[in-house]
Amino acid sequence: MEERSKKKWVALFVGPAIFMVGLMLLYPSIHTIVISFFGPDSNAFIGIKNYIYAFTDQTMLIAFRNNLLWLVFMTSFTVGLGLLFAILSDKVKYEKIAKSIIFMPMAVSFVGAGVVWKFVYTYRPPGSNQIGLLNQILVSLGLEPKGWLLQGPWTNNLALIFVGIWMWTGFCMVILSASYKGIPQDRIEAAKVDGANEWQTFKFVIFPYMKSTIAVVATTMVVNVLKIFDIVYVMTNGNFRTEVIANRMYKEMFQFRNYGRASAIAVVLFLLIIPVIFINIKRMRGEE
Repeated sequence: MEERSKKKWVALFVGPAIFMVGLMLLYPSIHTIVISFFGPDSNAFIGIKNYIYAFTDQTMLIAFRNNLLWLVFMTSFTVGLGLLFAILSDKVKYEKIAKSIIFMPMAVSFVGAGVVWKFVYTYRPPGSNQIGLLNQILVSLGLEPKGWLLQGPWTNNLALIFVGIWMWTGFCMVILSASYKGIPQDRIEAAKVDGANEWQTFKFVIFPYMKSTIAVVATTMVVNVLKIFDIVYVMTNGNFRTEVIANRMYKEMFQFRNYGRASAIAVVLFLLIIPVIFINIKRMRGEE
């Protein structure tokens, strides 16, 4: 009788939460998958044509390529620089001030950062007054101004990726700094007593202690990169071969009113994120 009473109380408290999760997450997900097999107005069943479009259309292939660029460069630099700043800032006198400055871009919204950096990258023809900071510096040095957001596919995409790195490095630094401070100092001091240099201390002492945190931070960045949207939408809206998957999904949904294609792209994006989450869960279980 007591066991049944416990189950009732569990159902009473957990039931509403499960209901809300199903209502807000599960149902929209299933509905999106269903719509992805229908035409633009969600009335005519067209099978897998929307998925064929997602994997064969030239614009979508450009979006996949750009997301791969974001994945490689932004993840590597945010995690790498975050780790570097976490270790170096611990050695300076004004650690809190240094970390606050590095973390400050996280206080800016993605839209705000996109607007600010769009002005920084602004291009005017040679001979005109340059209002963009970078091009004004180039002109001051006697060089020609450059269309940072107009020249693709490398220049403009890397310019956009730099904005993402500028914003997210502080986040990575804060998480990795907390992990770094959790390393027993006697291990580091023992390594130095044994004659290990800075690189050897990092490789054999610091990194083994921090690798699980590094993996979590890297996983977080991969998920964020796969669904990157705001920066691209504000700065180029996918023009000049800077399209990404999430921005293309938004265009199909709200600009072209093709709900089937938008849903198919959303499903593809969801499927790309699942392996990353699965690998992270498996790694965490292995550590336990």
